[in-house]
Amino acid sequence: MQVAHFDCFSGISGDMVLGAVLDAGVPAEAIHAALDSLKLPIKLEVERVKRCGFAATKANIEAADQEDYRFLPDILAILERAAISPKQRELATLIFQKIAVAEAAAHGMPLERVHFHEVGALDSIADIVGGAVGLDLLGVERFTSSPVPTGTGTVKAAHGIMPVPTPGTLQLLKGVPLAASDVKFELTTPTGAAILTSVVTAYTSSPQMTVERIGHGAGTKDFIDRPNILRLLVGTSEPERQRGGVESDTVTVLETNLDDVLPEIIAFATERLFAAGALDVFVVQGQMKKGRPGFLVSVICEAAKVAALETILFRETGTFGIRKHTAERSKLQREAISVETPWGPVKAKRGWRADGFSIVTPEYEDCARLAREKGVPLRAVYQQVTSPRAG
Repeated sequence: MQVAHFDCFSGISGDMVLGAVLDAGVPAEAIHAALDSLKLPIKLEVERVKRCGFAATKANIEAADQEDYRFLPDILAILERAAISPKQRELATLIFQKIAVAEAAAHGMPLERVHFHEVGALDSIADIVGGAVGLDLLGVERFTSSPVPTGTGTVKAAHGIMPVPTPGTLQLLKGVPLAASDVKFELTTPTGAAILTSVVTAYTSSPQMTVERIGHGAGTKDFIDRPNILRLLVGTSEPERQRGGVESDTVTVLETNLDDVLPEIIAFATERLFAAGALDVFVVQGQMKKGRPGFLVSVICEAAKVAALETILFRETGTFGIRKHTAERSKLQREAISVETPWGPVKAKRGWRADGFSIVTPEYEDCARLAREKGVPLRAVYQQVTSPRAG
C-alpha cells in the first residue's frame, strides 16, 4: 500500500505542504492548471531555497491583499468552478469546512455566520486548493504524521494580538498529539492544521514504511538554529497492522447527548451521516438531566470525515456540543462473498483471522428479498447462509 508521512518537526503550513508535494514529484503544471481554473488574481512561483543550510522547495503565491472577507458559501462557489477532480474538490471542501467548524467553536457563533479572514485570502485559497490537488496526485492510500509543534509567543491576526497557537488552530488540533517547542513563532498555521487533520489517520514518530520519495517544503522564515522545513515521506507499507492475526486501524468516535429532539430528526440525521461516509451510527436511549428521556448518538468514522459529520450533527440535531476521541479498532480480515442456498445466491461477508477462526454474516436485505420471493422464513435463509459449509 502506498503511504505518506508528514514529519512536522518544524510545524506545518499551507505553503509548506504545497512545497513538499512539489518536491516529492507532483508536476508543477498540474498545480498551475488547478489554480488558473479558479479565475482569481493569483500566481504560483516555485523556487529552490535553503533553510539553515538544507535544500527545499518554496511555493510562493503572488496575490493582492483583499480587504473583504469571505463566508463559507463564497469559498464553496470558488471550488465549484475549479477544473479539478471530484476527489480533489471534496478534499479542498473538507479542509475549508474544518476551518469553519473550528472558527465557529472558537468564536461561539453559528457555522453560517463564520467569515474567513486570513484563511479566506487569495494566497490561503491557493495553498488549500493546490495542496488538495497535490496530495491527491501523490497517489497514496494512507497518511500519517508525527506529533505537531505549534510554536509559542504571539501573532498579529485580524482579531488582534493572539497567542500561539491561535484559538482556531487549537480547535483544529484537538485530539492531535502536540510536540514541545520553544520557538517564539507560529510554526503551525490554521491552514496547515486543517490540511493535516483532513487526511491523517494516525500519529506516530516512527512510521512503518519503506521510504521511496522525500519532499521538503520550505516555510517562509529561515531560522538560525533549525531548518524551517516540512518533510513528506512517501513509500510503501503493509496494508494493515497485524496483532495476533487481527487487523487494526484508528477511527474517531463522535458522541452527543440529545434530550430535546424528535426521534424523526435523529432518524433523518442518521441517514445523512451514513450518506456522508460514517462507518457506523448508533443511538442509545437514556435518562438525561432533570429526569428527561433522551438519546446518546454515537458516530464512528475515519479522521478525514470528522468535519463533515460534525457539520451534519450540528445542523440536523441542534446539539450544542460534540465529544470526540480517537480509538484503535481491532477487526477481522474480510471479503464479500456469495453463498448458494436452495432458493438462490445470497450476498454475505466472511471474516477471518490467522488462527483459523472465521465467520459468515448474511446481508439482511438480500436474505429478506429471497424470503419474500420464495415464501420461506427469513430464519431459514439465515441458517443456510451461516451453516459451517458456507464459510
